[in-house]
Amino acid sequence: MKENILVWLVLAIFSFSSLALGGPPSRGKWKLLKRSIGISAMHMALLPNDRIITFDRSNFGPSNISLPQGKCMKDVLSSDCYSHSVEFDPISRNVRPLTILTDTWCSSGALSPDGILIQSGGYRLGDRVIRYFKPCLNCDWEEHQTGLISPRWYASNQVLPNGKIIVVGGIFEFTYEFIPKTSTSDKKLYQLPFLKETRFSGEIPNNLYPFLHLSPGGNLFIFANDRAILLDYMNNKVVRTYPVIPGGISRNYPSTGSSVLLPVKLSPNTKTSTTTPNAEVLICGGTLPDSFQKSMVEIFLPASRSCGRLMITAKNPTWEMEEMPLERVMGDMILLPTGEVLIINGASKGTAGWNGARTPVLHPVLYSPDAPINRFQILSGSSIPRLYHSTAHLLSDGRVLVGGSNPNSNYNFTTLYPTELSLEAFYPPYFDPTKPRPSITAIMPGMLLKYNQKLSIGFAIKGKLGNIYVTMVAPSFTTHSVAMNQRLLVLAINGVQKNANAKNYILEGEAPASAALAPPGYYQLFVVHEGVPSKAKWVQIK
Repeated sequence: MKENILVWLVLAIFSFSSLALGGPPSRGKWKLLKRSIGISAMHMALLPNDRIITFDRSNFGPSNISLPQGKCMKDVLSSDCYSHSVEFDPISRNVRPLTILTDTWCSSGALSPDGILIQSGGYRLGDRVIRYFKPCLNCDWEEHQTGLISPRWYASNQVLPNGKIIVVGGIFEFTYEFIPKTSTSDKKLYQLPFLKETRFSGEIPNNLYPFLHLSPGGNLFIFANDRAILLDYMNNKVVRTYPVIPGGISRNYPSTGSSVLLPVKLSPNTKTSTTTPNAEVLICGGTLPDSFQKSMVEIFLPASRSCGRLMITAKNPTWEMEEMPLERVMGDMILLPTGEVLIINGASKGTAGWNGARTPVLHPVLYSPDAPINRFQILSGSSIPRLYHSTAHLLSDGRVLVGGSNPNSNYNFTTLYPTELSLEAFYPPYFDPTKPRPSITAIMPGMLLKYNQKLSIGFAIKGKLGNIYVTMVAPSFTTHSVAMNQRLLVLAINGVQKNANAKNYILEGEAPASAALAPPGYYQLFVVHEGVPSKAKWVQIK
């Protein structure tokens, strides 16, 4: 009863704050999809068959779902016959237990160009393991015990133009490497002193899960704590050093802000691989560098409202600073198919870590990057706190799946912020019943795309044709407020013409010109009409 009263009070406070700030008191809506999937969704990935793969950590002890076929995980300290990974179908809401036998706690991942989830690192006996999950009926995890050269705990991944995955950092690991290891260069370890230099303390690894974004030129943008570099990873050379973001706020784990590469807008002028569009990074939230240490003695410092935008392709880039309407640490930043950014989950005090935060932020915020002013809107709030170890992911129907939250060292359902096994769906404001959705009727020449290829996309709408554009979204691997490999491209359009049927249209466009713009793999393709996206069609580019 006391917890219900607390939730009501927090919701009331945020609703009042929203009105006071001039934002709408309620936008979008929430729906509980599953009261319990048996585990807490610490890590989450969407496969091209529209199934969600999610998992927590395998040394938690008993979960609420058993391993399939009586399997058990055994190591030197324990024997565990409970599943710590499941496959979830967002449409039927069915849950299938999966088998992970090594510890995936605070690991990383990405989809391969063939749509296989490649998952790397973790804790203890899992810190050098590579795991594979294929999107097929009744498939399960495959684990390779020595897939990594160095142990990777709290590392970050990014798919590269050649289809390889770069794995960067980890606790006291100031290096990077490539997976899978199919060539001589993949079997080498590459030093990255930047990761050592950006710690606020030499004894405390407080710049973990660095933010990675592939620049349209093919180099890798890496951000840690309050500064960034552009890395030529093939030659192990830093080719650019960016200015320090103002404000003295730490942005990476455990101070845990979040980051996105804002939509990369293509045009007919980017037909060739030598033409590079602009690219801009947005980083929001976080807290002071010593917040984690203070939380250990139950002093919970305020989170930050600040956001910074940096045009990483500019000749003389400078940070443009903005203020969110709500303080937030451990927020997830999800690119919506419209090109807007949803900032969701987290807390307004404290830090990441067990029992490290207070005052859940129940209201998401919508950020419109192209708005000249008033870029932020406070949206409708959930009643479920999503703190440490929570996740969010864009689904192909435009909803955002939200799960996880376990700020406890085990499964604990009676503490202040109990372990959360549920999954919710957030419906962004474009799910307005008065605004009809477009629907994709055809993609020509097909779902397999080639770079710089002409595209014809058939779509249907109700009513008069208005503003129309097409987006391609690379699905992310999300954990600890990091959406690895998340990317949104606005495709070049050459024209739209009406079909014989008055409600149907053909859009003539172009596929991305190069793998530096769109690394090979699967993407969700959306048609957006008057700010309302269609359901996605999966396409593969290579």
